[in-house]
Amino acid sequence: MRITALALAVLVFSAARLAAAELDLVAIPAGTVVMGDAEGEADETPREVRLGAFRIMRHEVTNAEFAAFAEASGRRTAPERSGRAWVWRRKWQLVDGADWRHPFGPETTIAGKKDHPVVQISARDAQAFCAFHGLRLPTEAEWERAARGTAWRRYPWGDEAPGEGGRASFGTVACCAADDADGFLKTAPVGRFPDGASPFGVLDMAGNVWEWTSSRLGGDARKVILKGGGWGNDPWCLRIGYHHTNPPGIGLDMVGFRCAGDHE
Repeated sequence: MRITALALAVLVFSAARLAAAELDLVAIPAGTVVMGDAEGEADETPREVRLGAFRIMRHEVTNAEFAAFAEASGRRTAPERSGRAWVWRRKWQLVDGADWRHPFGPETTIAGKKDHPVVQISARDAQAFCAFHGLRLPTEAEWERAARGTAWRRYPWGDEAPGEGGRASFGTVACCAADDADGFLKTAPVGRFPDGASPFGVLDMAGNVWEWTSSRLGGDARKVILKGGGWGNDPWCLRIGYHHTNPPGIGLDMVGFRCAGDHE
């Protein structure tokens, strides 16, 4: 039986919509977000951005979700192809054998951590996952809108810093080292800190793992913006207005992602 190009396109589109339906997406209404932080870093000057409606995953992509994608697509991530990735050991070290299945080095595994956020995923790998599900990475503005809600706030829950074990998975108060005061030495299962939810009900937007966006700092393709802070950071880095950048082709053990999509 011959399948026309149009019929094939419809089949692919339908499969992508079905795949996206498997992910828990939160609808974010159109509105204005005040980005940045007047008391933050030099490049956090507050500015208003008007956004249309969009959708974003309620939680970060998990090891189980990425494993299903890798099996279905045959995707080999950047660290798997290069044989090495970045691991935080009180400083960043390029470690042979680190990848998403061995996130903290070749001696580690994700066994028993199917509901933890996947890490050691490059921005390009993250975009491939999202595209497979008919989605994309969020822009920095979309990310901040989903984290802040309808009013400016420093953290998803308000202006006060996270307390130990209450609202986020993060490191020591003095940057930067992992600790288990929140119940987890490194990554935590997604959604484990509901008191840290954003006004829209989006979880883990502060701490656990940094998240890739589709935005580039100053339009530089080598500087992909990450948001949210990770398991080894202090509260300053968990602020909504804070960001840092990394090249799009590397994996790190404190960086994951979530997908976004246009409004249905």
